[in-house]
Amino acid sequence: MLKRIPHTFLLSAAVFSAAAATPAAAADDPVIGGDCAGTSKFVTVCRQDPGSPGTSGKQDGSSGKIPGKGKSKPSPQTCAVERLDPQPPAKDPIWDGHTPGDGAIYSRVCLRDALGAAAGANVVPQVFWAAQAPAVNVDPEQLAREAVDKMLLTGPDIVSPRAAGNYIVGMPTWMWVNESPTTYGPNSASASLAGVTVTATAKVSKIDWKMGDGSTVTCNGPGTVYVASYGKQDSPTCGHTYTRTSAGQPGAKYTVTATATWTVEWQINGQGEAGQFTEVRQSQTQLAIGEVQVVR
Repeated sequence: MLKRIPHTFLLSAAVFSAAAATPAAAADDPVIGGDCAGTSKFVTVCRQDPGSPGTSGKQDGSSGKIPGKGKSKPSPQTCAVERLDPQPPAKDPIWDGHTPGDGAIYSRVCLRDALGAAAGANVVPQVFWAAQAPAVNVDPEQLAREAVDKMLLTGPDIVSPRAAGNYIVGMPTWMWVNESPTTYGPNSASASLAGVTVTATAKVSKIDWKMGDGSTVTCNGPGTVYVASYGKQDSPTCGHTYTRTSAGQPGAKYTVTATATWTVEWQINGQGEAGQFTEVRQSQTQLAIGEVQVVR
């Protein structure tokens, strides 16, 4: 059984920044397990959604409805849960008739609440009594994705082809992009929760160019900068040659879309666990392709 009681005990746990605990609304009572069981490494905590029909969640894996919740369906939350140390005094009303040793008092902070808090604002943890200690395992990839959000990654910073450039059918078009931390990488940031800190590093591993004429070119680097001495040769790393004009396109221009795949590598600080995932960002430009007219 798990029950949370209104309480004003000041938390001393460093992970919660000594914020004051406050009760949530009646529809926010947490339930562990049951309908919200899943594969996340976070402890799964359910919150009741009174507006949703369905079967109520189970408590500590046992059957039965949640008191006062009727048939409302629980929705999953991923939360960090910590046992208060020291525990509140035995006479504190937070125990609700229980005694120290008969379960314990815990506090929780949910990831959604932490990410949604205004910059610099304290996240207010919630205090509850539980018969058993909820399992606490932070999902490092979830934290790595939070770190990526801090990087403000964007689509490629397209230098060529230029919207104002002059391009013609049959002449090689060279594609390249500027390299910066937010448009190409590398870029690093960290995120923490429940005493775990993950550092993520992101860098573009490839750019897929949709040229607007039905062709797609995949480039594994930023491209080669064109200089006049190269003449009419093809780009050695990232290029395309149009075979028809853009006259029939909207605005008489092709829409060129550059899609960057960012490879993100993360590692738990001070530990060996690491992993990798990808993110995608896009940029576009408009390109007019003409043709040489022969005058006789």
